[in-house]
Order: sequence, then C-alpha cells, then structure tokens
Amino acid sequence: MKKEEVPQDKSSLNTMNAKELYYAVDEDGNYTTAKSSGWEAKTIALKNAIQEINERIEAARQQVITGKASPIVYYMEFHKMEIGILSSYVGMCRWRVKRHFSPRNFKKLSIKVLQRYADVFEVSIEELKEIPNED
Repeated sequence: MKKEEVPQDKSSLNTMNAKELYYAVDEDGNYTTAKSSGWEAKTIALKNAIQEINERIEAARQQVITGKASPIVYYMEFHKMEIGILSSYVGMCRWRVKRHFSPRNFKKLSIKVLQRYADVFEVSIEELKEIPNED
C-alpha cells in the first residue's frame, strides 16, 4: 500500500490515541514506515472484543457473589486466562484447578496453595479470598 493510503480512522468511534506502525511504499517506490490510527472496521471489532471480555469478567464476578464459583474463576477471567494457562502457572493439573472453582473446595485450600494462586494473580491471599466491588 502507498504511504498516503495508510488507513486513518477519523470516526467518533476511535477514542484511542494509539498509533500503529505500518510498512508502506513512498513516492520513490521505497519501503518506509507510516503511522496509522486504524480504520473504522478494526475499531469496531476491538471495541466489541473488549466489551465481551468485560461481560465475561462481570459474569464471573456475579457467579462468585451468588456462591456458584470461587474467586479463582473471577481472577482467571480478569487476567484473561483459561484453565490450561492457569494450571501451568500454578503448577497443578487442570482437574485439580477446576476443583478449586467450587466455593466449597476453595474454602478448604491450604495457605500454601492459596499463595500459589495469589502469586499468579499478583494479589495477597486476603485479596484472593474477596473480589473487588463493581467499578
């Protein structure tokens, strides 16, 4: 693409001031870099993805509040992890981590196991046991 064709999103949807670096061809036919503020389609897709992530975090928070899940579920969603990633970070089998999603099993966890989760989520054990209030 030519340097002057690098997309620039001027829509009201683009509220981010971030610029991306693209390779483009200048007037002399040489490759160069050009900054882009993106384009509307990309901005819409990004906003939708962020909205979906926030909805998943809120759903996990509600599960913890209603006693259907342990705080581990909330922190896993908040840190955009899946069970495989979390299990490798805490050094436990997936099935064991999944058992800790139950509030009943979570309450029985030792300080040592809680500390492993707290270290991964970069919170204290006290913070791990509680979830933050809605922002």
